[in-house]
Amino acid sequence: MPNSTDEHFIVTGGKPIEGTVKLAGAKNAATKILVASLLTDEECVLENFPDIGDTRIVIELCKILGSDVAVDGSTVTIRTKAITNTKVETLSRKNRIPILALGPLLTRAGEGEVPIVGGDKIGPRPVDMHVEALKLLGADVETTEHSYKARAPHGLKGTEITLKYPSVGATEQVIMTSVLARGKTILRNAAVEPEILDLIKVLQKMGAIIELGTNRVVSIYGVEKLKGFRHRIMNDRNEAVSFACLAVATEGNIFVEGAEQEHLITFLNSIRRVGGEYDVRENGIRFWRARPLTGLKIETDTHPGFMTDWQQPFTVLLTQSEGASVVHETVYEDRFGYTKDLNFMGANIRVGNECLGDLPCRFKDSLSPHSAVITGPTKLHGRELTVPDIRAGIAHVIAAVVAEGTSTIRGIAELDRGYEQIDERLRNLGADIERKS
Repeated sequence: MPNSTDEHFIVTGGKPIEGTVKLAGAKNAATKILVASLLTDEECVLENFPDIGDTRIVIELCKILGSDVAVDGSTVTIRTKAITNTKVETLSRKNRIPILALGPLLTRAGEGEVPIVGGDKIGPRPVDMHVEALKLLGADVETTEHSYKARAPHGLKGTEITLKYPSVGATEQVIMTSVLARGKTILRNAAVEPEILDLIKVLQKMGAIIELGTNRVVSIYGVEKLKGFRHRIMNDRNEAVSFACLAVATEGNIFVEGAEQEHLITFLNSIRRVGGEYDVRENGIRFWRARPLTGLKIETDTHPGFMTDWQQPFTVLLTQSEGASVVHETVYEDRFGYTKDLNFMGANIRVGNECLGDLPCRFKDSLSPHSAVITGPTKLHGRELTVPDIRAGIAHVIAAVVAEGTSTIRGIAELDRGYEQIDERLRNLGADIERKS
């Protein structure tokens, strides 16, 4: 994966995109499962592992902590015989994964310190739920200007934890920290995304005892030791959505190999309602446009709702739809920054702080810009753009492929954090896209 910060894409759009594309392993599963490997001193093998910026950061993190890591294509073999370093001071790039290493560090070394680092520029992602959960499990946690420090002088002990919001990261934190704690942990209001279930499958292979109850309740029974595992990372459902939106927006036809219906049910309903169509096959899903696109209202939510990472490519699709569409973002309070660039390209999108939806919304009484009204269809025109974050980046790329003329997309290191060789894969589908230095 190229790493030059000077690299950019040159994209000439305006034609249908057709062909077959194979999904990579899911970023949001691979990164967390690699952290889970720190819980054992035995060898772990991860297959279908994506070679992207975010996974490289986590490999770097594990090596600092004492892991031996070997990469062979899409297979990663990792073994952490001992935690040789409990303090991570700096990493070459930034994402929010390091805080999840505190659980394995506490259970295997009794202490840990990781840097406070950023990730996507989509508004604050407070880690107060992580910190509070670690404290409830018996850790002493200190937040400094540059790091999180945690110690468990008396070990970790199971408890009852209720999350104020079904946060994916906080759910992963609790599960990974409690699998080796003494006694039983009951986690209420847990996130239940497919990537979390993939993590739980791995932990079960390692010897953990984790029960999934109704109403977002997860029970974890602490065990004394975990073993190694071999696991194939689930396919990336965010990639599947991106390619599906690309097919429908360009009036193309794309077979997404590895797309799984059970991970996309809410999205599939929306793609059909807007005017797209799909055909579920044994080894993937084919997407195309069935009729003129019509406006639609979508609201993001925790799983099994419409995923927040899907609204950016879908918004590009809505710029090509007849009438008014609404996107109500209920997960993150500031995730519409990319719409300024779409407007620059010719879209008609108005972002406001009102709640334009029916779902309960944490931002109802705030000034957060969390609703967008898209009026279409509008012709998009090639422009010079800069990627602010991963999902905005794929929206930029899709918009550029839809647009008339040529676009220059800078800041693609952000896009490379989440999409493996996206330019090469798009070229294989017929897109006119080049990576330049």
